[in-house]
Amino acid sequence: MNYDELMQPVLAFLGCETPKAWLSAAQQNLPLLMQDHANCEKKAAGTAMNLMFRYSFFTDLQLKLAQLVREEMLHYEQVLELMTKRGQAWEALSAGRYAGVLRKEIRTYEPEALIDVLVIGAFVEARSCERFYALAPLVDEELGKYYRYLLKSESRHFEDYLALAADVAKTAKMKDPEEDIQSRIEHIREVEKNLILSPDPLFRFHSGIPS
Repeated sequence: MNYDELMQPVLAFLGCETPKAWLSAAQQNLPLLMQDHANCEKKAAGTAMNLMFRYSFFTDLQLKLAQLVREEMLHYEQVLELMTKRGQAWEALSAGRYAGVLRKEIRTYEPEALIDVLVIGAFVEARSCERFYALAPLVDEELGKYYRYLLKSESRHFEDYLALAADVAKTAKMKDPEEDIQSRIEHIREVEKNLILSPDPLFRFHSGIPS
């Protein structure tokens, strides 16, 4: 598989690449990184499940989110298995700032709120994909192989979220859906970029530059 080619749409979508300072911290904190990665997979499944219940009237949303839930939970199980294999016990971790700050950008009325949730989901998946790509050659062979395995599904997830946002806008018969979605992508891209490039006191899978 040509991973560089696979990553081109992801890198074009994101506003920046992961700083070297974060990658260096990740190499020195692999157990913490793996624990937070496991948490991220579980949270992603939970978010998709919540959307299925809250927006059950969007039929196209149901199937794609159901598939997403299964994949995220499979990845959660796989990370836990890797941790067990390495003798690493599961530990509770506090959440980083990343998701919380992005959620503050969600508009308070529908269908715009759902569109924002889906666009933010696309950025979370794209960033995860970019970090797996950047980390794969820097970690041990077993973990690097697993991160490369994740690239295909994670790169597809970000595109799925964007497609769902377009479907929701079309179904809701918004006045100018393409312009609305694009403006939200551009806005959230800047917020996400700032989170990645600014100092962050808490090292996590989606954290900024270690301070």
